[in-house]
Amino acid sequence: MKNLSPKVLFIIIAVVLSLIISTGVYFYTIRISTVTNEAIENWNLVLFIFVSSLLSSLLLILLINVLLFKKINALLITVKNYRSQSDKSSASIQYSKNDIDNLNSEIVGWADDRKNEIERLKKLEVYRKEFLGNVSHELKTPIFNIQGYVLTLLDGGLEDASINRNYLMRAEKSVDRMIAIIDDLEAISQLETGELQIEPERFDITLLMKDVIDAQEMKATAKGIILTFPEDNKPIFVFADRFRTRQVLVNLIVNSVKYGKENGETKIRFYDVGDNVSVEIADNGIGIAKEHLPRLFERFYRADKSRSRDQGGTGLGLAIVKHIIEAHNQTINVMSTEGVGTVFSFTLKKA
Repeated sequence: MKNLSPKVLFIIIAVVLSLIISTGVYFYTIRISTVTNEAIENWNLVLFIFVSSLLSSLLLILLINVLLFKKINALLITVKNYRSQSDKSSASIQYSKNDIDNLNSEIVGWADDRKNEIERLKKLEVYRKEFLGNVSHELKTPIFNIQGYVLTLLDGGLEDASINRNYLMRAEKSVDRMIAIIDDLEAISQLETGELQIEPERFDITLLMKDVIDAQEMKATAKGIILTFPEDNKPIFVFADRFRTRQVLVNLIVNSVKYGKENGETKIRFYDVGDNVSVEIADNGIGIAKEHLPRLFERFYRADKSRSRDQGGTGLGLAIVKHIIEAHNQTINVMSTEGVGTVFSFTLKKA
């Protein structure tokens, strides 16, 4: 019975009711004939009652179909169209011949979509508040530094040759930090909106990596970290934006040096993965706790806030890296274990 459509079910009910009414009339006419000793055409009357009941029931079903099911179908179409405009369409729903069941499935699906959307919006609201708090904190620090240096100079430090130039240089560093934060925010915004266009070209990524390693070698050496690079010197050509790819490599190498162990090692490897080239940067540094990994690429998100700020940087590097890689229609992944190290890997199209 569950698989029957409402129309078929109503027809069955109409036939059963007609049979019940006709049977009742049949036995009633027999009783009347017995009491009054009059002959009554029982079968003709029963047949007439059955046909009349059946036609009346079918007419009622037709009216119900016109008045009710057309409205149900219109409501079903409305819900389907509304869902198709949302993030999750109704394509996953298996429709049956039963319009009421279909409407119920659509409404349940719509309710699930709204529930998921509300949960997503709640998470986004939390992230938004954290983001605004982080932006405020990141900008407030250099602003307060600048204010302190300027006030010291105005209070007489400007005439003191032992501090005036030193404080001005410190103020300049704070201004540079603010500019770096704003530039990084602007870059992320442009990458998200598509205003910052990727300009792909064919180039040897091993040469680019060597250039980045040479530029960061002094910082690594100061910490006793060895940057290990494949020795075969085999060219690996990719089709990507050279400048943006350099940004990615610089950010990842700098992070490996910042959070690497004293006298540690950062290994750079390349892998052939079909149509793409995978670049892997692995260090044996402090590692990242498992709970921080899902949010590692968010703006200003820091796994160790106090230590990260002491190390410098805008807190936007990994967010920029993620957006650059995604702008190339590629992926970036991270694996890490506390006290063991971290591995970043991303792909670029092979040229």
